[in-house]
Amino acid sequence: MTDEQLRRTLGTLSTERVDPAFADLDLLDTGAQVALMAEQGVVAAQAVAAQRDSIARAVDGIVARLARGGRLVYIGAGTAGRMGVLDASEIPPTFGTDPSLVTGVIAGGDHALRNAVENAEDDVAAGAAEAVKLGPDDVMVGLTASGRTPYVIGALHAARERGAFTVSIACNSPAEVSAEADAPIEVVVGPEAVAGSTRLKAGTAQKLVLNTLSTLAMVQSGKVYGNLMVDVQATNEKLRVRAVRTVMHATGCEPDEAARALAAADGSVKLAIAIVLTGADADEARAALEAAGGHLRRVLAAHASQRPE
Repeated sequence: MTDEQLRRTLGTLSTERVDPAFADLDLLDTGAQVALMAEQGVVAAQAVAAQRDSIARAVDGIVARLARGGRLVYIGAGTAGRMGVLDASEIPPTFGTDPSLVTGVIAGGDHALRNAVENAEDDVAAGAAEAVKLGPDDVMVGLTASGRTPYVIGALHAARERGAFTVSIACNSPAEVSAEADAPIEVVVGPEAVAGSTRLKAGTAQKLVLNTLSTLAMVQSGKVYGNLMVDVQATNEKLRVRAVRTVMHATGCEPDEAARALAAADGSVKLAIAIVLTGADADEARAALEAAGGHLRRVLAAHASQRPE
């Protein structure tokens, strides 16, 4: 693509436009600037809500692949890539997963997390290379605010050829990347307050979508009971206190009983809840959870069905 062709293409993207509504941004007082930024955040959230059906299709596809033993891989360049890495890095401590289950890849490698790596987003072959380890049970989510990042398009195209389930998240419509996605998501947020700075509304919208995809995938995989993080890793004092409170909240037991159950469960909140609510010992409760695929509700339902009338 020539420079002139690229200029014409970028001119069609709402995320690249200069909006006259923000022309006096630098002249506003601080309070007005803050209000404007807050309003733009609301615009991002509304754009995500408008795509709930598309996001739900993506969630269903992700859950189905994870149930088959697959992995979830985010891929992007620049801000979008950093958000994918951020979301992936928070899944293990929050939901007790293996770090390989959800991973994030950024164009230019880990160095690009803190530094701009020029031209990395234009490398189609490098994007495609990230798909070589994927198979039909895996999911790749491509993030690109513009919807035309070559690195991401190359990655999704290669992932799809390998049978992986593909999801795209773009902030323009129609987005070029959508053609490579089984579940395209186009969250149109419009021009940025600072023209072209897609770390703003576009970044917020993409992070909201990622929050939804990963959280609901974990919820439907049995990592949440009600709205409680029952697979959280209690790796510090705050989280150890939260673990006790979570067991108490889920079971209605006293602090001492919650602490004893957690000790018997080697710190597993989910297992401790199962111990308290079923009366089983740790080994029995652990076996029941394994048989139920880690779904606490299934264990409790089975226990309730076995109780005498």
